Amino acid sequence: MSAENQELPIEVDVHHVKALQDAGEQFLFIDCREKDEYETACIAGATLIPMSEMQDRSEELAQHKEKHIIVHCHHGGRSMRVTRWLKGQDFAKVQNMAGGIDAWSQEIDDSVPRY
Repeated sequence: MSAENQELPIEVDVHHVKALQDAGEQFLFIDCREKDEYETACIAGATLIPMSEMQDRSEELAQHKEKHIIVHCHHGGRSMRVTRWLKGQDFAKVQNMAGGIDAWSQEIDDSVPRY
């Protein structure tokens, strides 16, 4: 399941992300929701970088340019915008998690609150 040297689909489902976590795969898991949303519900291992701060934090992201990145939000819309933006910034191994944290809560971990 390694992301090394292969063309990645732009979107993956929550089960794929969970399988990567369970396999110990190394990837940057970005939560692009806002801080108040993150405080309401979050996925263990995800790093909060709100979409509203993405451009301002581009230097912080630059160190991950060659790494596998998966982005999530509430339902998948904002994270798809961030995924496309990162691809436009030459991040080749970036993917959107379809369904966002809402799908995660319903299909992977029901202890994550829905809102």
